[in-house]
Amino acid sequence: MVIDSCQERAERRFRLPVRRALSLGVVGLLTAAGVLTLSGPANAASTLGGAAAAKGRYFGAAVAANHLGESQYAATLDTEFNAVTPENEMKWDAVESSRNSFNFSSADQIVGHAQGKGMKIRGHTLVWHSQLPGWVSGLNATDLRSAMNNHITKVMQHYQGKIYAWDVVNEAFQDGNSGARRSSPFQDKLGDGFIEEAFRTARAADPNAKLCYNDYNTDGQNAKSNAVYNLVKDFKARGVPIDCVGFQSHFNSQSPVPGDYQQNLQRFADLGVDVQITELDIEGSGSAQADNYRRVTQACLAVSRCTGMTVWGIPDKYSWRASGTPLLFDDNYGKKPAYQAVLTALGGTGGGDDGGGGGGGTCTATYSETQRWGDRFNGQVTVRAGSSAISGWTVTVTVRSAQSVSTTWNGSPSWDGSGKVMTMRPNGNGNLGAGATTSFGFTVMANGDWSAPAVGSCTAS
Repeated sequence: MVIDSCQERAERRFRLPVRRALSLGVVGLLTAAGVLTLSGPANAASTLGGAAAAKGRYFGAAVAANHLGESQYAATLDTEFNAVTPENEMKWDAVESSRNSFNFSSADQIVGHAQGKGMKIRGHTLVWHSQLPGWVSGLNATDLRSAMNNHITKVMQHYQGKIYAWDVVNEAFQDGNSGARRSSPFQDKLGDGFIEEAFRTARAADPNAKLCYNDYNTDGQNAKSNAVYNLVKDFKARGVPIDCVGFQSHFNSQSPVPGDYQQNLQRFADLGVDVQITELDIEGSGSAQADNYRRVTQACLAVSRCTGMTVWGIPDKYSWRASGTPLLFDDNYGKKPAYQAVLTALGGTGGGDDGGGGGGGTCTATYSETQRWGDRFNGQVTVRAGSSAISGWTVTVTVRSAQSVSTTWNGSPSWDGSGKVMTMRPNGNGNLGAGATTSFGFTVMANGDWSAPAVGSCTAS
């Protein structure tokens, strides 16, 4: 697998500002046949959270407390989502940097915001080998066991009654074909039993919270997912408390959505646990990225015990792998084709870029070269509305392998992981009357290739 190592991901997540937040109010929570039922506001079907609620599920986002004061960020989150996961604020180094001295201020900020919006909250994470303060690793086995159980108990009791589900243990298995446990202070000093002990301690600390095991590169059937499957099967057989399994689902071109994704979710659900997509992001752009997001959403909907999905961030620029543009909103909070694909898969409607007007319209995009110099040229794409008004548009532009785009204007671009496919959306010029036009431009560094870029079809909203 090409997905980064867990340690690398942890460090990058901690360093990068990742925006998160909250969402549409959830009026009622019911549990029936293992499927969470949510009731949303009247305009539910036009937002991710509302459309998910109509399907008996939540749609959440990872959140960072220090970005909740950004108005556009918070507005997008409050409108679109009905669940939240703190990205770093509940991890061990954030809440217990010194032994038995707890600081919940940042996590409390997220929890308070989420509660004020009626959102569900996933707790992330109690026992993990990464983002541990140094004092934990230095403990002997007896003290480590005491510290682990005390940490679980104190954190869960602080948030008792407020957290829907906890990632009790995170990423305890190795990548590769061994199916073995990952080396960590907990595994190395407490042995295989530490996971069971953590779950039993968690149940005692908050009997009403759902208790989850969470991991990455387990999305299809492989050695790692088989090891997790066998753990869950054993726990269920012996009465060890476990309620759910989280699938992080970080995808890219080297680690795509596996063909047996839905079947893998289903086999875990058949053990009698809920399944949740907990950290979803998919690198890419345009229709290919949109199709992958659609497949993931449809897989969750097809598994009755898939209770919800969480994307790991909101706009691309705050993603832990921002260069891969893996999220549903571009850098300017424009709704990407992937957003529309998810909303449609959830049964929702609407969601145009610029709001108002339009609906059912069409548009066309035509390219022309407007100027050329010794090393570069300017291109212009003209967007024309069809026979009815539109409120937004999306056009992809693909440059040749040797070329690169150095400047753009009159639009909001986002990029795929290769840097060769630009998805352009409006920058204040999305509303077009029937037959009206607008344009955006860009400078291409030729690097010896003067071929015209390939302009994709125009998608209206």
